[in-house]
Amino acid sequence: MYLNESDLWIEETWEKIVSKLEVTRDTIGATFPHVSKEGKYNQTDPNFWTSGFWPGLLWLLYRDTKDVKFKEIAEACETGMDVCIEQYTGLHHDVGFMWSLASVANYKLTGNEPSKLRALKVAAWLASRYNIRGKFIRALNQDNWSSKDLNTGYAIIDCTMNLSLLFWASEQIADPRFKHIAVEHANTVLREFVREDGSVYHIVKFDPETGERVGELGGQGYSAESAWSRGTAWALYGLALCYQYTKDEKYLLGSKKVANFYLANLPEDLVAHWDFFLTTREGALRDSSASAIAASGLLLLAELLPEEEGWVYKTSAKRMLKSMTDNYAIWDTSDEAILPQGTGNLPANKNVNVGLIYGDYYFVEAIAKLRGQTQLFW
Repeated sequence: MYLNESDLWIEETWEKIVSKLEVTRDTIGATFPHVSKEGKYNQTDPNFWTSGFWPGLLWLLYRDTKDVKFKEIAEACETGMDVCIEQYTGLHHDVGFMWSLASVANYKLTGNEPSKLRALKVAAWLASRYNIRGKFIRALNQDNWSSKDLNTGYAIIDCTMNLSLLFWASEQIADPRFKHIAVEHANTVLREFVREDGSVYHIVKFDPETGERVGELGGQGYSAESAWSRGTAWALYGLALCYQYTKDEKYLLGSKKVANFYLANLPEDLVAHWDFFLTTREGALRDSSASAIAASGLLLLAELLPEEEGWVYKTSAKRMLKSMTDNYAIWDTSDEAILPQGTGNLPANKNVNVGLIYGDYYFVEAIAKLRGQTQLFW
């Protein structure tokens, strides 16, 4: 399957993933895990932004193993998220993370029509968050916001990954309206979020009435002008997806710019610190989830480029994943998470040095890509 014996670790890693998930699927069940502390994943509400990653992870395993138990638990999670659609007001811009992995994945793998309808409904909700003046998709709702500032004009870099739901929906209904919104937000990302050196802002503030940019916030990064590593990974991967859907070269160039910055600022073991612009890296925490996201994004970027250019990004991703496999991953069941040393939100001192479900998802997605899988749920 692989070019040389040095790549045999990929298949060995996949076998370890399957063996571990055959156990943890039963202990986690049809719940919505987010953070692993003391060896156990917690359980969040279905409307939390991470609720799609566990069913998405199960779909990754079902796709290759055809083990029906993975499918059954993933579908139970998906139906458990229906309450979010019914309540409506609790939804936010991260419906792309949620239903791309829970419902679009189901539809792509099984042709399940109710899953398609769920994803189309939430795509319409995501489109409704578009601010026509500022050409951005509003991020969170006011009751999701930790400060008293009105956030009606706030957009965050994470949303770059949610745009694929809009592109997918446009293809499904043969109507470009959703695509137009995704394109305008992606253009705003290139214009307002990505700096000249390839680093990115986490939060950009706009006047919701005029659309004028009025500032930026550090968010989960070290400062407003710093370079939060997970945000960098969101931009890298999200812009590559925008290019895959549109074939507009500016998104490919944007993804490459961010990727080059990311790779140039990695430490020796290739697993990113939680922010690239720290005053000192000595003793600084890593964010394994950022590296998993970036590695999977780099593999997509490599696929979209001519082989003579893409091999650099593919080789870098393989080296990153090999380091995570050898030096970070937990393969026994002492911890339900695969990847420890994730950093959720250090400025708020939340979920620091823990396993994160999205880190596990992107790690497994990337290993599947190295095994030859080209299908994406995004």
